[in-house]
Amino acid sequence: MSAPELHSSIIALVSLASGIASKHPGMGLCQLEKLRNMGIPDEQIATVIEIARHIRDEAAQKLDAAFDEKAGIALPEAAATPSSKATMPELKIETGSSCCSTTPSGQSCC
Repeated sequence: MSAPELHSSIIALVSLASGIASKHPGMGLCQLEKLRNMGIPDEQIATVIEIARHIRDEAAQKLDAAFDEKAGIALPEAAATPSSKATMPELKIETGSSCCSTTPSGQSCC
């Protein structure tokens, strides 16, 4: 019994999101073009991009916090987030939790 094929728009959305979250050098521009050609609304694409960036940024913060903890480094608040404070709200870091927080616009990424 084979699984049903995913719609090409779902595949493109997943590929776009994973490329953004993984910091792929292609930046998902090919998928973005495909999605627009399929008529996927920019608002839906923007939601996927927001969630992917949120997951990427949250993963980086958790990795940095784990490194700092293991290394015994306590960085001053300003040095830990040089310019991101002005442009992006701080992400909540929950160690030992498998769920992520919501994006700045309130989108759930879980």
